[in-house]
Amino acid sequence: MPHATRIGLWLACLLAGCLLAGGAWAQRVEGDRAQAQGLYEAEVRVNSQNEAERRSGFSRGLAQVLSKLSGDGEVTSRPGVARELRRAGDYVEHFDYRQDEGRSATGAPTFHTTLVLRFDRGAVDAMTAALGLPVWPEPRARPVLWLAIDDGSGPRLVTVNQNNAVRPVLDRARERGFGLGLPRGSAAEQAAAGAIWRGDHAAVARLSARYAPPMQLVGKLYRHNGGWRSDWTMVDNGRVLSEWSHEDSNVRVAMASGANGAADALARRYAKATETGPQGSYRLTFTGIESAHDYIRLSGYLQGMSVVQGLSPVRATPSGLELELDLLTGLPGFRQLADDSVLVEQEVLLDTGSPIYRLVR
Repeated sequence: MPHATRIGLWLACLLAGCLLAGGAWAQRVEGDRAQAQGLYEAEVRVNSQNEAERRSGFSRGLAQVLSKLSGDGEVTSRPGVARELRRAGDYVEHFDYRQDEGRSATGAPTFHTTLVLRFDRGAVDAMTAALGLPVWPEPRARPVLWLAIDDGSGPRLVTVNQNNAVRPVLDRARERGFGLGLPRGSAAEQAAAGAIWRGDHAAVARLSARYAPPMQLVGKLYRHNGGWRSDWTMVDNGRVLSEWSHEDSNVRVAMASGANGAADALARRYAKATETGPQGSYRLTFTGIESAHDYIRLSGYLQGMSVVQGLSPVRATPSGLELELDLLTGLPGFRQLADDSVLVEQEVLLDTGSPIYRLVR
């Protein structure tokens, strides 16, 4: 049997092993092609199409989008983000459902529903700016994945013809907001498996010079302690950005860790936060408050804003009610998120420099 055929058969067997070990891989049902594409779109699995499941799906979908935009896998723990996730429906521009079919580990057919979401780009951008979240700008580089796998019979390079065998890392990269390419698989590139195993990143970079950009995700995946271990190096134009390893009983998880580490490394290098104001206490004057109901409405709205960390009344003046707000990203962040159907900025008081907002009835 030719060497290339043996590699293809071996990788196919590895993929089959992944399926048996990890459950179903989704396959789209014919005639139903809704699918998320791009940084502002997301897919989440839901148990039904009822309103409660949809609201939960909106929140999880927005978390995906923020993770892709920032490159930060822990973006939901950043200040102010949790509040925005609770009102994720306000950012949804369009949603659809897709019915997916797969097979369980026993071969029985399985079905599940996927919520496919598109979010309002302008609204999401305003929110990320207001919260001071880092944004990994487009266009994003597409590193070449140089992955050698050894199941006990020696390392073999995965090429573009075996892309389904590395679907876990390719899909995870897409979920983190970037793409990965694969080498074409020439004889010289096949021989690179040895260089990968030796940690000779310079040799891999020379082979990768024919591809653009000069960026490589180099990895090796092998059996270890009854499970799998993967070792990774992210190289950008000859510079090692990061090195990491991952162990797991599930080969798909060990494989996908390459995309997670690459996204972290690339985001640290390229993601930049929008310039906002400093965190601190700011005095603002509010007009249009003519009753206790108006004040309760204003207070509730302000406390629901993710950039407002706290508020306290200062004084009532002929110009209006003066409040001191603890703002996460200063006045610029507040202005980004203030809804002009609720609050309209009027002017700045010349004697105090305090902005004036009118409560809309």
